[in-house]
Amino acid sequence: MNLSLRSKKLLGINGLGRIGKLLLWNQLHLRHYEGFVVNCGREVGKDLDDLIQVIETDSTYGSLHKFLYGMVGRKAEIKILDKDKPLLEIEGIPVKILRQARDPKDINWLNEGVRIVVDCTGNFLDPTLSPESGKPCLRGHLEAGALKVICSAPFKVKSGINDAVDSKTMIYGINHLDFNPREHHLISAASCTTTGLAHMIKPLLENEATSSIVTASMSTIHAATNTQSILDSVPKAAASDLRKSRSVLNNIILSTTGVSKALELVLPAIKHIGFMADSVRIPTTTVSLINLNVTFHTRLDSLGEPNINRKLLNGIYQQASEGSQKGLLIYSQRQNVSSDLIGSPAAITIEAHETHTRTGFIEIPSELMNQKAGGEPLRMPVTHAKIFGWYDNELGSYVNCLSRLTNYIEEKTN
Repeated sequence: MNLSLRSKKLLGINGLGRIGKLLLWNQLHLRHYEGFVVNCGREVGKDLDDLIQVIETDSTYGSLHKFLYGMVGRKAEIKILDKDKPLLEIEGIPVKILRQARDPKDINWLNEGVRIVVDCTGNFLDPTLSPESGKPCLRGHLEAGALKVICSAPFKVKSGINDAVDSKTMIYGINHLDFNPREHHLISAASCTTTGLAHMIKPLLENEATSSIVTASMSTIHAATNTQSILDSVPKAAASDLRKSRSVLNNIILSTTGVSKALELVLPAIKHIGFMADSVRIPTTTVSLINLNVTFHTRLDSLGEPNINRKLLNGIYQQASEGSQKGLLIYSQRQNVSSDLIGSPAAITIEAHETHTRTGFIEIPSELMNQKAGGEPLRMPVTHAKIFGWYDNELGSYVNCLSRLTNYIEEKTN
């Protein structure tokens, strides 16, 4: 079987870490592509059987065949078609493994017949770097023959200014329709937290009653990732956050997140809202929780009751789950725990049972309203809301949205 045939619709995946492997799983299920070319960039284990075991098993989600066929379903079939290439066949779909190049420009995507590449290494995040810089970079995939490159992480520009006009951050179901195949060649699929948060914020911005947001903040109670230390380690030189070197197994660890900046890229209305974000890492393997706090301008009805309350907010999310965000936002009235959401394909699951609101008043002194001192102050009602949303930060929420974005880009790329 020749994977170089131009007639085949192939997906290139660079990196076989957490996201790379789970993206392969998801795409094997969707069967959108006729084959895959996966670049590991190095040898894995002692022989090809070791690599197959890496692909086939997962400590968090179980085996590939359980993912595809359930606990009592048949075993997923993996064949070795050619040990030298090497070339596998997984469930009838050819998967070619590359093991030589680590620099994107040295991966010959053109020769492999690959047009769309998803970089899942987390190492190449600056869209402004070019291969001429002498450093391995995301843009190297384009030089190697790819037409479009999707990065499975937020862009990080060292200079702080992204002047790469052919790059854009997109989240499926939020702004993926902005994709222009003539203009956009490097696409960031943002982060798992930004994906979940964007789908929480979108219904609020689109509803007239809740679009007047004064300020907002969020904390993500986040499962562990491979960037953390298993046991305490010595921080790197010039490290500013010593907590990242502490054991992920034994601690709740305060951390930072760049979600507020990334959110502005996909929902520009957020730029006008004071927004703060932080992260709390906990020792679980997947499924994280967004604790969203929002303060709204509020109107009072004839009885003095605020127009924004728990019933309204839950109604907005329920309507979104049945309408424009169907399948991407789930409205749940169950009392969930994190393990209930493992594998859930939605970008976010609203825990409606825990939605709460409180309304208070901000008193504006008369002198600030150009009135005489001693006059009645203006009492402006504001409502503070607390909303919770679950997201499987690996296979369920993030990889599902990444897959759908990738397939959309492929379909729109001529």
